[in-house]
Amino acid sequence: MKISTKGRYGLTIMMELAAKYGEGPTSLKSIAEKNQLSEHYLEQLIAPLRNAGLVKSIRGAYGGYILSREASEITAGDVIRVLEGPISPVDFTEEDDPAKRNLWLRIRDGIANVLDSTTLADLISYHEQEKSENYMFYI
Repeated sequence: MKISTKGRYGLTIMMELAAKYGEGPTSLKSIAEKNQLSEHYLEQLIAPLRNAGLVKSIRGAYGGYILSREASEITAGDVIRVLEGPISPVDFTEEDDPAKRNLWLRIRDGIANVLDSTTLADLISYHEQEKSENYMFYI
């Protein structure tokens, strides 16, 4: 299974909103500029996230988007399923060899387990940890 730019950029949007959770709405323009992404493309991705109830839109001059729940309550799996569809490495049928079908099911379940056990809060924590471990030494 290969995650497309929809899933990757969708996670970027959600991580940015998670990092600002409780601080008020964040504009797509600011997310696009910070991450050097197309604002127009992010607008296309935010609609299904809003329709799925993962984000809320705030109108007005200081409007934007906020998470609908805390970052610890939204998983990477929630985001990926909304933007990419069902998680499955290959399409298979009941007529497929049972050994191969079992392999595909185990792979699918493994991927789903990782995505469903990783929250936006986890991703933000890991991202912050990575930033703090980048030391600069001058000689």
